Amino acid sequence: MLKDFFVAAPLDDGDPVTGHYYEVASPDPSRPQVWGYTGALSYAPGETLTLHAMSSARSARLQISRDGLSPVQLIDTTIETSFAETPFHCSVTGCDWPVAYRLTLPDDWQSGVYIITLTVPGHQSEHMFVLKRGADQPRARVLMMLATGTWCAYNDWGGSNHYQGLTGPAQGDFAPNVSLLRPWAKGFVHWPDDAPRIPHASPLLSKPRYPHMDYARAKGISKKYASSGWAAFERPFALWCETQGISLDFTTQHDLHRNPAELHGYDRVLIAGHDEYWTWEMRDHLDAWVDRGGELARFGGNFFWQTRLSDDLLTQTCYKTTAETADPMAATNRLTSYWDHPQAARPAVASLGLTGAMGVYAGWSRCAAHGSGGFTVYRPHHWSLRDTGLGYGDVLGAASKIFAYEVDGIDYTMTHGLPFPAENTGLQGDLTIVGLSPATTLSHSTGPHDADRFIGTLDAEEVAQVIYGEITPETLDRASHGNGCMAEYRRGRGAVFNAASCEWVAGLIARERPVEQVTRNVLLGPWQ
Repeated sequence: MLKDFFVAAPLDDGDPVTGHYYEVASPDPSRPQVWGYTGALSYAPGETLTLHAMSSARSARLQISRDGLSPVQLIDTTIETSFAETPFHCSVTGCDWPVAYRLTLPDDWQSGVYIITLTVPGHQSEHMFVLKRGADQPRARVLMMLATGTWCAYNDWGGSNHYQGLTGPAQGDFAPNVSLLRPWAKGFVHWPDDAPRIPHASPLLSKPRYPHMDYARAKGISKKYASSGWAAFERPFALWCETQGISLDFTTQHDLHRNPAELHGYDRVLIAGHDEYWTWEMRDHLDAWVDRGGELARFGGNFFWQTRLSDDLLTQTCYKTTAETADPMAATNRLTSYWDHPQAARPAVASLGLTGAMGVYAGWSRCAAHGSGGFTVYRPHHWSLRDTGLGYGDVLGAASKIFAYEVDGIDYTMTHGLPFPAENTGLQGDLTIVGLSPATTLSHSTGPHDADRFIGTLDAEEVAQVIYGEITPETLDRASHGNGCMAEYRRGRGAVFNAASCEWVAGLIARERPVEQVTRNVLLGPWQ
């Protein structure tokens, strides 16, 4: 037994990096505990929020606050609670706990992320929900679309996510289906003050270390806390916007999936952090909005996997590496594998101009970990770099390591010292590469003494097999020689500005002036 409610899976080897340890409710009804989740990921004013909960106590304190620089508490009350069993496969099928509280959301509550805190003597837990803008409320300047597909993929509360799990004959396989009807893992809602971010350059000729996972195991929080969730990327980005007086409304990828008109009325939409998982419908609706003239400001990385959602939006499906043999839709373009899988026939670059299948890793493991940490500037006169003072060959964001931990790029050629997208990449518009740096899927080593126990060569081999059809020295080279770009992509009447790195927000957290200036240019300035 680990700290608090963390347990180890049957196949756990005890290692903070390769082991499988997770948070789950205790089956002991006498142990102090309280947990909850909402019946939906997002709501609009006037809709009824349902809170499902279980507890060892007959009552619990419930607090609801709108998150921000100064969180605003709106509810502080006591609710009746009771103990309920938690199914073994709760992370796949849901916890099935009873409704403990209902609230019709007031019309005057502002769009944002709302934190639910549940407390009983001896235990406290947090959950969250997204409140969208009310129909009669004025629109903010920018709509922030939260990467909830990736939140679902990484959430490991209950034991299973799209990376590790309790499924399969040995209870050690990842789950192709994951449920929203469970709590968020610790670290997804609130970021501990001393928690390390992922980028880390271990000394050369030594085994790579992963301080964030060492921290997670020692502190009893999710090992995926630094990879996804509100607290990791979107929250610090939203807080920075608040300091700049940039008003935001909020929505989710799930809402985009359901509603073709979700982005209508907004000239500019923001994505921040890690938006690795998308459905076909999400892409359709985003592409249509951009083609009509919308401007997408993307400060995120790793556009990679196709997913499917259930009709009620509560179950996400991604068969990933098993898609060709296990996905019931393997013979169609909806198979849940890479967007760049030949069967999908929908290259990632068609929507965002860049793809996660072009290198992806930088700044950690042994994957470009000793690189500059920033984007090398090739087109300093581009409007996004206005008033930064940067010139050709300068590096943007190196001090705060914004180029990490997963990035998107494109195959390119060099002409007279400038990068241009290569032919036959699948682009459906014009791409201007403003800056780029190397990235790779291969965690190289010189021998057992510095071999990586986490990434190693498997990712490069997988990309070689899926994208190029076979694993050979040539295809492994192609799979591991990649890049990440900062680029402008024009398609239809609109555009995507793609600063394609998960860790861009690190520059805002550190208040690195040129990174802040580019962000202001993209969110507020004219795109010309």
